[in-house]
Amino acid sequence: MGIMPSIITADGAVHQLPKQLKGYEIAKQLSAPKNIVAVKINGIPGDLSGLVPDKAKVEFIQREEFLGLEILRHDCAHVLAQAVQELFPRTQITFGPAIENGFYYDFARDTPFTPEDLPKIEKRMHEIVNRNLPITRHIWTREHAIQFFKSKGEAFKAEHISTIPANEEISVYQQGDFIDLCTGPHLPNTGQLGKAFKLTKISGSYWRGDAKNAKLQRIYGTCWATEQQLKDYLHQQEEAEKRDHRRLGRTMGLFHLQEEAVGSVFWHPKGWTLYRTLENYVRSQIAHHDYREVRTPLLFDKSLWEKSGHWEKYRKDMFVFQEEEQILALKPMNCPAHVQIFKQGITSYRDLPLRMAEFGCCHRNEASGSLHGIMRVRSFTQDDAHIFCREDQVVGETIAFCRLLEKMYHDLGFPEFTVKLADRPALRAGTDDVWDKAENILHEAVKKAGLSYTVNPGEGAFYGPKLEFYLKDSIGRVWQCGTLQVDYIMPERLDASYIAEDGSKKRPVMLHRAVLGSLERFLGILIEHHGGRFPLWLAPVQVVVANITDASAVYAKNVYEQLQQLGVRTEIDTRNEKITYKIREHSESKVPLIFVVGTREAEQQQVAIRRLSGKDQDILSLAEALKHVQQEAKQP
Repeated sequence: MGIMPSIITADGAVHQLPKQLKGYEIAKQLSAPKNIVAVKINGIPGDLSGLVPDKAKVEFIQREEFLGLEILRHDCAHVLAQAVQELFPRTQITFGPAIENGFYYDFARDTPFTPEDLPKIEKRMHEIVNRNLPITRHIWTREHAIQFFKSKGEAFKAEHISTIPANEEISVYQQGDFIDLCTGPHLPNTGQLGKAFKLTKISGSYWRGDAKNAKLQRIYGTCWATEQQLKDYLHQQEEAEKRDHRRLGRTMGLFHLQEEAVGSVFWHPKGWTLYRTLENYVRSQIAHHDYREVRTPLLFDKSLWEKSGHWEKYRKDMFVFQEEEQILALKPMNCPAHVQIFKQGITSYRDLPLRMAEFGCCHRNEASGSLHGIMRVRSFTQDDAHIFCREDQVVGETIAFCRLLEKMYHDLGFPEFTVKLADRPALRAGTDDVWDKAENILHEAVKKAGLSYTVNPGEGAFYGPKLEFYLKDSIGRVWQCGTLQVDYIMPERLDASYIAEDGSKKRPVMLHRAVLGSLERFLGILIEHHGGRFPLWLAPVQVVVANITDASAVYAKNVYEQLQQLGVRTEIDTRNEKITYKIREHSESKVPLIFVVGTREAEQQQVAIRRLSGKDQDILSLAEALKHVQQEAKQP
């Protein structure tokens, strides 16, 4: 009798098998959870229907975890493509990946899809799931695959196969009559996909993402492990639509965008007041932490970007033009400019740490398709700062930054955040020794700061590892905002140095840090997080004084003037309109407080205060109301 095969499970246990088994057979033998969708074999995800080799390390992937959701979403894309080809014959398929929260598939079709097509396609998808079709993997030769897809009229698939490197195998997946080129893994059958998916929208795209190529049609969908997760996500999307910062920006009169300045913001008076209030808040906080504010140019010769390494790594995202013999670029970030200030004069070790801050206006050549309101723009301002310090000061400076960030997020309505440490990317500057040192010191610093964190592999900047700070908004969405990056490389490249205690020249460590990221994007997040209902200190208009009768207009003006003298951002509404109309209009504009005054209030020197947060109103003496508002409107 031969030696029986075995596998090793995640806990290190060795399990003898009666014979070589498939993934789902091993799962059954080991009484694995019923919600598994795939198997990791020696760390590589694979199909449950594939044979597991002897002595392999086996881990099962459950549908609720990240990899499991990716597989479900990829399966959903295949089911979508099958449904489209059944309903709309001669439609060509191209690519259909899993993406964050869902999936999409790009199709080539002469007749455009319409929103009315989505329910029909979705219904057919559910029918395909109910057929419980086995999903099987086949390995084909390149020639057979090209000929097969050509015979089906799938020119895009045939073209793509011809570009796959000769050393890569050609795998396809089949479910019923539908066959698609794919590396997998996939579910054992369509039935395991379940019902937790929904098609969401249609958009245009291009073959291989190039506007010079054929135009395609993209259908998006969302897919989740359970129907409750789908329900929760759709509810979140409904809430997000109500809170969309672009819609609220119009309703509240904050800003607008237009085609003549794509990727830039036209701030209206109220919006600019909001912007300056946030900027001044940040300025007041960093002043308490001994940051020195600077201002640097927008335009630099390419030689500076070549020295810093950005020309090689970031050139495609920069706005570049030639003036006579000089090639110039608008700055996409501030760090090389701050090094130039640091280099002026002689810096002693006693001068460190030096904390240099700038509300730096930057420009990045974002693709037009990626622009999104004020959240993704081409012209933006960073709450940027760089800390030049000795190596023995890095941990202390990191802890101090984390404390500053905690307070600022709390003041702005985000009491909780999560942290990730992004380590070395594949394409990077510097030696492994430098990266080892930078990563080790950052791990030590975040631990000493008392923050729990996870590792985000390979997502560091090209010059150093970084901490990434993630906020969760009021409807559960997560936003990456703050960063702190440890950089040994740029000071070396740009020849920055200080005089050490022994008289020698040494390179400072450069900490790149931001709390908000960009003011424009953070304001978009704030608008949606608060739904436009800002805390009083942040609201662009804090109080509107509205009169009920013409006879109370003089008193209304007096209240308005007293509020202004206290520095409260106030407007007055003495139009010949009903008070209910005025209240409704200013409530829609998200004004936190409305001071309603009529004949009785004028006689008794009172105001009726209506809050945006409720229907009831408080009657206070004018003196009490002024004192109350002045106190509540104070900046944290």
